Parts: sequence; structure tokens; C-alpha cells
Amino acid sequence: MSHVDLLVFAPAFFAGLLVILTHVPLGREVLKSGIVFLDLAIAQAAGLGVILAGVGEEGAGSFGVQITAAAAALLAAGLLSWTERFSGKYQEALIGCLFVLTASIGLIALSSNPHGGEHLKDLLVGQILWTSWSDLIPVAIVYAVLLVAWFGFGRRLGRVGFYVIFALAVTASVQLVGVYLVFGTLILPALGIHRISERRSLPVAYGIAIIGYILGFAATTMLDLPAGPVIVCVLALVALLTALIPTQKPASA
Repeated sequence: MSHVDLLVFAPAFFAGLLVILTHVPLGREVLKSGIVFLDLAIAQAAGLGVILAGVGEEGAGSFGVQITAAAAALLAAGLLSWTERFSGKYQEALIGCLFVLTASIGLIALSSNPHGGEHLKDLLVGQILWTSWSDLIPVAIVYAVLLVAWFGFGRRLGRVGFYVIFALAVTASVQLVGVYLVFGTLILPALGIHRISERRSLPVAYGIAIIGYILGFAATTMLDLPAGPVIVCVLALVALLTALIPTQKPASA
């Protein structure tokens, strides 16, 4: 990448860094809890809020769209937090059902919109390369609050607190980078560190995500391909290579 490219895509790099900072630790918790598709369901619920608020007319950054998306994500998070108390082994199935329902309602809502296909593509793959500095200011503030809450209070927030933090983080990121990249950033680094000790896992997960984004941006620029899908593919490759690195076994007594 040339110096000019770096300047042009600096907001996109910073957007990726913001998503990495918040989603990597949340992704570890999702994987530990065995509710892998939680992020897809809540991201799709936030996307449905964007669709119902009329993203094509108001724009993704409008206050009304943000509120509607957050309300939809929090409603989905509240519902799943409630079902978790009694659903047992069926919780993952309920999460999948919620994802399918919100996706279906979104498609129905867009069916009469002449630009529906374009809006749906933007929600799924995102438009991270076209992020501006003004788009990042409110997102950075929200993420800062969420990071303080997560690292400052952690498990004392309980499952409801986790769902709320997760919903608000995903609401901001799904409009910034798209549903696919949200899922990739949450789950792929967490999968890449599954054989690594707890003490080292978070720094390594952050490393996987940062390297994946940097190489993904580079590949996007050189090959003129859509950023979101390319970054997801590169993240998957980096996570796989990390997972294949042999770990040192403890010495036998």
C-alpha cells in the first residue's frame, strides 16, 4: 500500500481496530458459552431495525436508524437472555430460529423496495472502506463505554449484562462493517486460540484479528475486491494457521 492509500483508508483501518477491540473479548465469551450463533441472530436483529427504519431514505448514520437498530438488538438480546433460563440444550436452536425469522422479516420488508438488494448487500458485507471519521466518533464513544463496562465489571454484570453489552456492540458494528465481518471478528480469533492457555489467549486473539484485518485490507487494495468478504477469508486463514501451531505440553512429573 502506498502512502496515499494509507491516508485514504485510515478511517477504515481505525473502524476495524474499534471492532477488534470490542468483539474479540466478546467472541471468547460467546464460544465459551456454546452459543456461537448468538452474534448472527443479534446482528440480524439490528439489521432488521435498520431496514424497518428505512435505511435507504434516512441513511445509516441517522439517529432514528441507530435507535431503531439498538432497540431491535436489545429486544432480541432480552428475549434470548430470558429463554436461556429454561431452554437448556435447545437455546442454540432458538437462536437459529430467531436469526431465520429476523432475516425473513427483513427480506419481506425489502421486497417492495427497488433498491432492496443493494441495501441487503450493504448490511451483510458492509461498506467499511467508505467509513468516514465522522462516522467513527459516536461508535468510538459507545465502544469505550462498553469496554470499560466489560473489563471493569466483567462477570459481575451477569448474563443479562453480557447480553446488553453484546447487543449494543453488535448494533454499532453491523452498520459499520456488516453482518459477515461482525461474525468473523467475533468467532474466528476465538477459534484460533482454543489450544492456547487462558493467560495468553486474549493477546493472541487480538493478534490474529489485527493481522487478518491488515492483510485483508492489503489484499482488497491490490486485487480490487470487496473488503468485508476478503477480510473474513483472511481472518479464517490466520486463525487456522494459529490453531495449527503446536503448543508446548506441560512436562510430566
